[in-house]
Amino acid sequence: MTQAAPFAEIWRGPFLESVHYGHAVVCDENGDILHAWGNPDQVILPRSSAKMIQALPLVQSGAADRYGLTARHLALACASHQAADLHVGLIRNWLETLDLTDSDFRCGAAEPGDAAARNALVCSGTAPCQIHHECSGKHAGFLTVNAHLAGHPDYEKPDHPVQKACLEAFETVTGTTSPGFGIDGCSVPNFATTLHGMGRAMAHFAAAPDGSAEARLHQAMRLHPDLVAGETRACTNLMRATNGKVALKTGAEGFFIAILPDQKIGVALKAACGTKRAAECAITSILVKLGALDANHPEAVKYRNAPIENRRGIITGMLKPAAAFA
Repeated sequence: MTQAAPFAEIWRGPFLESVHYGHAVVCDENGDILHAWGNPDQVILPRSSAKMIQALPLVQSGAADRYGLTARHLALACASHQAADLHVGLIRNWLETLDLTDSDFRCGAAEPGDAAARNALVCSGTAPCQIHHECSGKHAGFLTVNAHLAGHPDYEKPDHPVQKACLEAFETVTGTTSPGFGIDGCSVPNFATTLHGMGRAMAHFAAAPDGSAEARLHQAMRLHPDLVAGETRACTNLMRATNGKVALKTGAEGFFIAILPDQKIGVALKAACGTKRAAECAITSILVKLGALDANHPEAVKYRNAPIENRRGIITGMLKPAAAFA
């Protein structure tokens, strides 16, 4: 099948009002496809779902060990965080160990996603900084690699050694030659591959031996789900719901990945419409299908069979998985 497959349905009363479509693959440790929906050969940009791949040079180069990074730092290197105090505090200390400041980032300033942190800035009349950008943990990782390599400060440029190392890692774990890249929201290259390539990469992470860079990164994510995203976010909520057995990471425009070390399998999916609710419904349904998440867990219900309420609290409909995911 090359056309996008139904992912999720929106019902209003007895009427099917909307259908979300997409592409998804589940790969085994050999990179072979166990399950597929839609087109496995669809060329995609994984966006922030590729952050653990972009963090591979941080560990493989020896930079992480040289600068004494812990699992908490590695989790933040893979994160799209909300800039809550626990995120910003650790990244600020990380910068200090590198003798760098906020101006050394190349991600751009952004308002915190965390409501309390955002309100604190507003009330104090303080402008948001680059450290508040949801990708500042990844960029702290880039700065660490750059310090290790003694590279020039514009580490975000595609021809910089840091980004060349990211491309090499990306092509190695996806098993594909990237056809190119787009510039991500945080100004660094986001390399393209096929959906199958991304699923193969996640299975590679899942099957990696203890002590490897891949294992250290997904273990850090599973150990610190609060650092990978934050309160109220699907990544954090679903990792907690699986009792830390699965590493999960969302990406912009409806992307999502899962790494299941116990089963040595990886998942990659892309909602064709680019919506978060479609991707969250699909990844949750796949985790249930794979036996990694109880269908009756409150977090599973939240993303798979969620009632839709209007502003008076009246249930007007429901979001639920399409038949192939039900």
